[in-house]
Amino acid sequence: MEQTRLSRLTAILIQLQSKRLMTATELAEKYGVSIRTIYRDIRALEEAGVPICTEEGKGYSLSEGYRLPPVMFTEEEANALITAAKFIARNKDSSLVLHYNEAITKIKAILRYHDKDKAELLANRIAFFQNYKQETTSQHLATVQKAITDFLPLHLSYQAISTQESTQRVIEPLALYHTQENWILIAWCRLREAHREFRLDRIQELRVLDTPFEPHRFDLMEYFRTILERSSGR
Repeated sequence: MEQTRLSRLTAILIQLQSKRLMTATELAEKYGVSIRTIYRDIRALEEAGVPICTEEGKGYSLSEGYRLPPVMFTEEEANALITAAKFIARNKDSSLVLHYNEAITKIKAILRYHDKDKAELLANRIAFFQNYKQETTSQHLATVQKAITDFLPLHLSYQAISTQESTQRVIEPLALYHTQENWILIAWCRLREAHREFRLDRIQELRVLDTPFEPHRFDLMEYFRTILERSSGR
């Protein structure tokens, strides 16, 4: 029982480091315990010297600047990351491939020697045949992702699919989704004064603007539900 609690305390610490805020309810649901148990766990971590901040009505977070030592991955976790790396390598956005490969290199650096050998063996024995020719159609994903989280507008030179006409747009990036072939950016278009979708492979030029926009009340799943209702004529 004590070992189970110790494992949960470690897992809670990792969760708090990976997110800005987590509620007691979220933690209780994740680890299958009561909210009261989470309260006791949080107190135990605080008594052990972990600087946990409590925002009333919002949740828990770690004090700014507090970091856990590098974690060790289990063999199964390392295998999952290696498999994902093979999949990402076939993505058509070059910026995603570049940054993921750099992240995987850092992850491999903290593996034990025995696990490094196993990771290398597995990497050589997994293949994905999607985009086998490794075609690159865009290089903007990393820039767009950062613009979404920084609430920065983008100036685009965008070529329409139907007319092949190029237009200049200033958009407020909101979300991304991926099809079998392309990354799609959902944004508020200032030119059309409406939500619009932009394929990253149709962006001819992209520039990040300096002045942040006001964050939107935007829910990606609700957006998809609205689109489906419109398409079904409801």
